[in-house]
Amino acid sequence: MDKKSIIGIVLTSLIFVGFAIYTSKQQQDYQQKLREYNAYMAQQEQTVQSTPDVVNTSAVEGEAVVSREEREQQLAVARYGATLAGLRGGEAQIVTLENDCLKVDFSSLGGQIVDVQLKEYTRYAPKDERNELVKMFDPESAKFDMSFFVKNGVNNVKVNTSEYNFEVLPVEQNDSLQRLTMRLPLGEGAYYVYEYTLYRESVPSRDYMIDFKVRLENMAPLMASQSSIAIDWSNRSYQNERGFKNENMYTTIAYRLPGESSIEELGMSEESKSDDVSSSVNWVAFKQQFFSSVFIAPKNVTYAKMEFDTAKPGSGYIKDFSAEMSVPYDAQIEGYDFSFYFGPNKYAVLKKITDENGDKIALERLIPLGWGIFGWVNRWFVIPVFDFLRQFIPSFGIIILILALLVRLIIFPLTYKSYLSTAKIRVIQPEIAALNEKYPREEDAMKKQQATMELYKKAGINPMGGCLPMLIQMPILIAMFRFFPASIELRGQSFLWADDLSSYDSVLNLPFNIPFYGDHVSLFCLLMAVALFIFSYINYNQSSASQPQMVGMKFMMVYMMPLMMIFWFNDYSSGLNYYYFLSSLLSMAQTFLIRTMVDDNKVHAMIQANAKKNTQGKKSRFQQRYEELMHQQEEMQKQQAKGKRK
Repeated sequence: MDKKSIIGIVLTSLIFVGFAIYTSKQQQDYQQKLREYNAYMAQQEQTVQSTPDVVNTSAVEGEAVVSREEREQQLAVARYGATLAGLRGGEAQIVTLENDCLKVDFSSLGGQIVDVQLKEYTRYAPKDERNELVKMFDPESAKFDMSFFVKNGVNNVKVNTSEYNFEVLPVEQNDSLQRLTMRLPLGEGAYYVYEYTLYRESVPSRDYMIDFKVRLENMAPLMASQSSIAIDWSNRSYQNERGFKNENMYTTIAYRLPGESSIEELGMSEESKSDDVSSSVNWVAFKQQFFSSVFIAPKNVTYAKMEFDTAKPGSGYIKDFSAEMSVPYDAQIEGYDFSFYFGPNKYAVLKKITDENGDKIALERLIPLGWGIFGWVNRWFVIPVFDFLRQFIPSFGIIILILALLVRLIIFPLTYKSYLSTAKIRVIQPEIAALNEKYPREEDAMKKQQATMELYKKAGINPMGGCLPMLIQMPILIAMFRFFPASIELRGQSFLWADDLSSYDSVLNLPFNIPFYGDHVSLFCLLMAVALFIFSYINYNQSSASQPQMVGMKFMMVYMMPLMMIFWFNDYSSGLNYYYFLSSLLSMAQTFLIRTMVDDNKVHAMIQANAKKNTQGKKSRFQQRYEELMHQQEEMQKQQAKGKRK
């Protein structure tokens, strides 16, 4: 390295070190001035608070008399500037917009939505008293705040929009929409503008939507250096349903990550829960059992901290929700396009809501229809059937009955084969007993199993045939378990003694609470348990005769399961208990019908024909592999037995 290069490196290093020292000194001076300013403002505020309403300081004749209000105004002007100081606090103006589905109140204080009522839905009450409209949240707890920094001389001032009274402009309206504009003046010709649009088009995807546009008019020169604008959204949800426990189970915060077809949830909790998401979020929902308040950001928020706290039972509330979010900001940004959804968790409505490009945003996932095959059953079978039958049948009790009949008809062929398989096993019980006598020792277990499988093959019996109906029916039963408590279509629908099929029915309110059971008696739950007991008893007697291994399961199948169902389902949807009750009744009727169709003598003749055919037939590859595997296991057992004797 030559001499000139060394000198250049040294000079560059000195310049860099000098600049670092200089900027550090400037930063220290700035911090010191900021501390002095904050201390001065705190002292002035303390002086104002300790001063009576009118302070007379006339130690010298002619000195001015200063009121407390004037002094507070002077401090506000010094801190926020003359424009903002005049807009802090004051009496709020309420503006109401409404369409056929929503009635929305907006407040000039904060320029925010403070009340939303759903015109088509009422809060739970006894049938004759059910007239109070559903409110999406408590107006006293409603808060929507956007915070950012603006320049005020040499200092930066934090602006929280919820603390200021916006100017309310005249409402624009026509046959298709209503538009409310509110603006917060921040300087000469500079405004922070909120624009709300409520639609009147009677289109499912827009009925419950409110477009929310934020405009920064001539704001760039006033905005301090910052990379984001913060959003703080919170409210408290009312208890709208009959049972606190059941509604709380489905009330949580949900959100969607950009591009995902599924959603994330904080889950159910009886206390508090929170989650921080440092990546982009497409929307955040304060989700209740049947209704949701959703903040949608088509361009995504860059951060979200979400939290809820559960209210006490009997308070009239379910949860306190809050979401802290942020959106990016730079001098070139002139505004943001957001929207709100305030409405029912109704599949037919939510699935039609899309973004500006027409792509779905997965709002329908707010309805907990189940994952995998259970969700598919609900989306492609249960919901279409319900929607179709609703067009012709007003009673949901009848619709549920028809649905149960359809399920039974679909699985009838499998049920028939299952019963036939059971009948065949019952007919060949003498042959099976002979095999048990032929191979009584434990060492011959493999031989006995091989002989039994060979007997089944000759008779044309599928050992798994009896399980197929249950395997097919299980996804449907679980899908129904998810569908009924989440189906807003059942909400408020009465049938027989149940005044709301989406909630539990109560024929007796107890003066005390039984642990794991509750403080009421659900008649549909009792009927379901009794029907299950009878069906299990019949099914057990039929199965134990042909399958001796079932004998040890009598207590669990016949007695324990119905008893557990009473405790589990007493608080559940009466529509769900009614469906399970019908399912058990129809299963019994189906069993008796098949019994009249199946004759044991004909079954025995069928077995003999199958045995003759299968004896002459060629073994399948599966049968060959199975026999090879059984032979290998038998050889291993022999080797182990020899080792033990040695």
